[in-house]
Amino acid sequence: MQEIERKVVTILKILSGEKKPLGAGQISERLKGHGIDLTERAVRYHLKIMDERGLTKPHRKKGRLLTSKGHEELSNALVVDKVGLVITKIDTLSYLVDFNLKQRTGNVVLNVTFIPRDSFRDAIGIMQGAFAAKLGICDMVAVAYEGEALGSIDVPDGLVAFGTVCSITLNSLFLQAGIPIDSKFGGIVQFERGFPLRFTELIKYSGTTIDPLEIFIASKMTSVRDVSSTGSGKILAGFRDIPAVAAEKAELLLQELEEAGFYGILVYGRPGQPVLEMEVNPGRTGLVVMGGLNPLASLGESGIETVSKAMSTLIAYDKLVSFWDLH
Repeated sequence: MQEIERKVVTILKILSGEKKPLGAGQISERLKGHGIDLTERAVRYHLKIMDERGLTKPHRKKGRLLTSKGHEELSNALVVDKVGLVITKIDTLSYLVDFNLKQRTGNVVLNVTFIPRDSFRDAIGIMQGAFAAKLGICDMVAVAYEGEALGSIDVPDGLVAFGTVCSITLNSLFLQAGIPIDSKFGGIVQFERGFPLRFTELIKYSGTTIDPLEIFIASKMTSVRDVSSTGSGKILAGFRDIPAVAAEKAELLLQELEEAGFYGILVYGRPGQPVLEMEVNPGRTGLVVMGGLNPLASLGESGIETVSKAMSTLIAYDKLVSFWDLH
């Protein structure tokens, strides 16, 4: 029964990522990417069971769609399967990003935050401090209004979707440069008089079902506005490490990132040496990356209720605009 349930959950995951109905043949092909080999006939058998449970519904003769009950089941399903989901998503998106740093073309990963439409003008003013202090990844953002879409995400009524470049985009650029990069954890970094001191909180990517930065924002554990104005407070950040032998390539990449307007690397360590009081294994070099959601965290600190989703969608870089061009 557990094996059947795993297959059902995987089919739910596949359907949840689609706006159009999928047929049994299409689902069978996509299951292979999840390491599950089911014939089209076997998929139809599972879909029949899922229809009976109210998790899916036929759409004419075009295939199946997920029901609201199916979405609920997926969100609650098999927590053991979901542990490590964040690190898997990081690795998958790092591979899928095809952004060319020199040409400024290709897709980047966006964090997406929903902001009440009536508060959006105020939100822009509040976020100016975080962008001016360079507490994100870069100044390029995306905006979509109700009835529009931001990447693969539809914007609900009464809301504005605001997208910032996710730090996972930087992972991809390291990989493209031939530098393996390992994402360790997301956390909160304490600043004092403009200098980062230490991590005060952390959650390992490999042991959580929810992105750590979403948790810290929802828990109102940041003080991004204080860091922006006084240099002291707490911001969101992530910890990565790379092979120490890649130091020369990494330094060249960091220079290219800075020249291209990507200022998201907060600290770049020395081989085998602690970074912001975090131990680094011998033969590795640690680096701390700003959280792309820092400007959005400042909104919650100001009393504007938002919903943020890290690593939400891929979008072409040429669809982004400078934050400073928003009016």
